[in-house]
Amino acid sequence: MEVPLVRVGGFAAALALALCLFAVAQAAAAARGRSPARLVAARNAVFAVAGLVSFAFAVLVHAFVVSDLSVAYVAQNSNHALPMLYKVTAAWGAHEGSLLLWSLYLALLSALAVGLHWRDHPLSMPWIIATLALVQAGFLALIVFLSNPFATLAPVPADGRDLNPLLQDPGLAFHPPVLYLGYVGFAVPFAFAVAAMVRRHIGTEWVGAVRRWVLFAWAALTSGIIFGGFWAYYELGWGGYWAWDPVENASLMPWLTGTALMHSMMAQERRHMFRLWNVFLVVSTFLLTLLGTFLVRSGVLTSVHAFAVDPGRGSYILVFMALAMVAGYGLVIWRAEDLESEAGIEHPLSREAGLLANNVLLLMATLIVVVGTLFPLAVDVVTGAKVSVGAPYFNRVMVPLMLAVVVLLAMGPSVPWRGMPGGRFVRQFRAPALGAAAAFAGAAALGVGEALTLVAIAVVAFAASAVLADLGRAVIARRKVAGCGWARAVWMVLSQGRRRTGGLIVHLGIVAIAAGMIGSGLFQQALTVEMRPGEATRIHDVVLTLRGIEDIEGANWQGRLAHVSVSREGKVVAMMAPGKRFYPLRGMATTETAIHSELGGDLYIFVGDERDGGIVAQIYWNPLVSWIWAGWMVVLAGALLSLSEPGRQRRAVVVRPATALGVPAE
Repeated sequence: MEVPLVRVGGFAAALALALCLFAVAQAAAAARGRSPARLVAARNAVFAVAGLVSFAFAVLVHAFVVSDLSVAYVAQNSNHALPMLYKVTAAWGAHEGSLLLWSLYLALLSALAVGLHWRDHPLSMPWIIATLALVQAGFLALIVFLSNPFATLAPVPADGRDLNPLLQDPGLAFHPPVLYLGYVGFAVPFAFAVAAMVRRHIGTEWVGAVRRWVLFAWAALTSGIIFGGFWAYYELGWGGYWAWDPVENASLMPWLTGTALMHSMMAQERRHMFRLWNVFLVVSTFLLTLLGTFLVRSGVLTSVHAFAVDPGRGSYILVFMALAMVAGYGLVIWRAEDLESEAGIEHPLSREAGLLANNVLLLMATLIVVVGTLFPLAVDVVTGAKVSVGAPYFNRVMVPLMLAVVVLLAMGPSVPWRGMPGGRFVRQFRAPALGAAAAFAGAAALGVGEALTLVAIAVVAFAASAVLADLGRAVIARRKVAGCGWARAVWMVLSQGRRRTGGLIVHLGIVAIAAGMIGSGLFQQALTVEMRPGEATRIHDVVLTLRGIEDIEGANWQGRLAHVSVSREGKVVAMMAPGKRFYPLRGMATTETAIHSELGGDLYIFVGDERDGGIVAQIYWNPLVSWIWAGWMVVLAGALLSLSEPGRQRRAVVVRPATALGVPAE
């Protein structure tokens, strides 16, 4: 009798769960008894889990590709007419598949971490494996027992229900996979921190090992957030990219603590400081990724991002998160005395003082987002009342905090460790301060009257000037030392000292993103107008004319498309085609925006109802919004440059006879 492939996929997931528990047991036994054979068995189990989960995920994707409607998850999220791209991406377009993708990343990154650090950290490896395998077991148990993507249907339906129309977009191929990679990437630093605390080996070794993992996870999480903002911007038709939605906030919270961690680790590497800060931030960041999982998959939220509505799944994730919280913070409290720093802050104008201020501000921002996100849920549970915490609250309290962070971002790399004299500090930042004053005065002269807006403009100008000045000083110094031309000096700065230069480039990208947010958020122009063929309207410095409306259709939808010409000074500079689509199987309609991007901003149009042979159009002029997406590319380039820095020479490992089975000894 032939066994259906989907059953084999389900069996692979169940076997992976059993092997995770086996790995935990073997790794714990190896830690107690220093047994090389048991540790090798645990390592091999981790590798086998990666293979099994990869196979299970491939089986699920295959079921979507061939439209195997005997699988309940496929029948609920696909159909025969769905384009192939969306058949593949539908594999993670809902609850069960997204958890399997999450588990796939966790299995692959765990295997990679164990393989890369097997000989570098042999005494910590049992606890690293046990922690990673235990986390994997938690997610695989949820998949096997409560969220099985391989459950079958009988009888088999003639066609599927179709993928949610809002997800029938290329954004589904980029946003969730990259975002999840960022979430899961923080599990590896968490495992190293747990191992360091259990062994009381809490010096700089574990920080040096996870620095790249933290940067990798942070870069992926940043990219996932930007992808999500861009997707919301062009797909949802509301003219914005960030709405302080609770699930958006769920991704922002670990980003904030991850940003603090990335900077705080430098103090432990260089000055043996902030040990307690670092383990606290590692644990908190990992727990906040679990909180994001709970918010998205528990059914407590009604959101375009939310997947599950089963309280049983939510209860499981909540218990899992609570256990991780008790274990993680319990270890921090248990080892608190050992985590005391060897050195203190010697001068207020020092890099370590700036890093401490950065940590405090970012944790305050995290707390604000956590409270604003969870408070309505708590009120609903306790009193049954429905309250909302929206953009006005977050903007009022978050914007000043983040502006202070941007100031520190600009100043930090230029301030030395241990401190600098006040006079030198003033001279160092005199030019950026003058640039900020000029930007403030220029904006005021152009009619900007709100104090916070003027301060924001000045802060961005200060930060941009400071970062560019820092990069300029590095190039000039390199040119003088090497006696070479400008191009060669720039190349030497980029290729030598990549970690520092990459960090400066990341900071420059963050400044560009901040400028884009200020421009698009504070100076947006909006217009709602009825237009009939041949009629025109004006916004910013362009004239829009409706040229006509036509019927269109796709593989699984029908729609209407409006053709709009964009003219400047009588010359057509662009043609735009906003529209609407209707998906019969789901009974849902979507709005398809049209965007014309220029360096100065975006012209953004979406259509509403049709009236008297014309359309109701919502038109926006979003200044500098493209700077956000360009800034992300600069951030990613800087992160990749920093990641490309060659690692330090590893110490030679002496392999004793007891390690003949492959376990190195220190």
